Amino acid sequence: MDYDTLLQLLGSTLRLGTPLLLACLAGLFSERAGIFDIGLEGKMLMAAMTSAAVAALTGSVWVGLAAGIAGSLLMAAIHGIASITFRGNQLISGVALNFIASGITVLVAQSLFRQGGRTPPLAGDARFSPITLPFAEELQAVPVLGPLYHDVISGHPILVYVALLCVPATWWLLYRTRFGLRLRAVGENPAAVDTAGISVIAMRFAAVAITGVLCGLAGAYMSTALQAGFGREMTAGRGYIALAALIFAKWRPWQALGATMLFGFFQALALRPDVVQGVAGVKVPVSALDALPYILTVLVLAGFVGKAIPPRAGGEPYVKER
Repeated sequence: MDYDTLLQLLGSTLRLGTPLLLACLAGLFSERAGIFDIGLEGKMLMAAMTSAAVAALTGSVWVGLAAGIAGSLLMAAIHGIASITFRGNQLISGVALNFIASGITVLVAQSLFRQGGRTPPLAGDARFSPITLPFAEELQAVPVLGPLYHDVISGHPILVYVALLCVPATWWLLYRTRFGLRLRAVGENPAAVDTAGISVIAMRFAAVAITGVLCGLAGAYMSTALQAGFGREMTAGRGYIALAALIFAKWRPWQALGATMLFGFFQALALRPDVVQGVAGVKVPVSALDALPYILTVLVLAGFVGKAIPPRAGGEPYVKER
């Protein structure tokens, strides 16, 4: 594999890993607060449809982004009410949201555009365009580092850089602020937090809201940046892959970056069977390459990457003692 091919793979890894990273961070906030959220897939799908539909109708990708976040927040609110207010089973609530999103997104898109559940192709101001970072062209001629900066780091839509900035922001919020300390405590020992006079319900709803915003960014990125419009089931299991990456990362933000980029690399490989054939020396079926991220997901969930201990109060509704 030559250097140019490697750079192409790394650039694709960053693009494909971005929605996984945003969804993984979304799950991190929720699960750190003790709310297991298997409904990341549904939130992303709702955001993808809403953002693409509104962007197509208004011609503004920023209005579409706001609509996508609102759609994801609506799903997050439903999950929060079901699992926090009514103390329902969090896993069942998440699965239900995934099924609802799978059906309602196609229904709404078909009702609006009559294109088989798809939105019209997005172009111009209705879609996020790649951004050239400062000095990318000037530094391109510099050996090794110049092409790396020009071809891998530069030239992505703005949401890619937002996702990368979310990693240190998440670390700072969770480990350097009072809010983060309380959020992590709610996921470990909500009774102690309640005794200290802090509302467990409020903290968990705050975490669910942050989850909704991040999933909204992930879904909007998929339909207005990674692709040019919404298509049926376009998330293709990325919400579940993000959950596997979260377990792989042991619920830590910097490790989440590495885990999601690893999954993104496997997805990038699936798009370049010629590279795999050149490295392995044998022809690998495209279907086998497409299955690589899902195989890795199964291995992670089966526990082959080491023991991961979730927050102790995760998945348990909190009942205030009287």
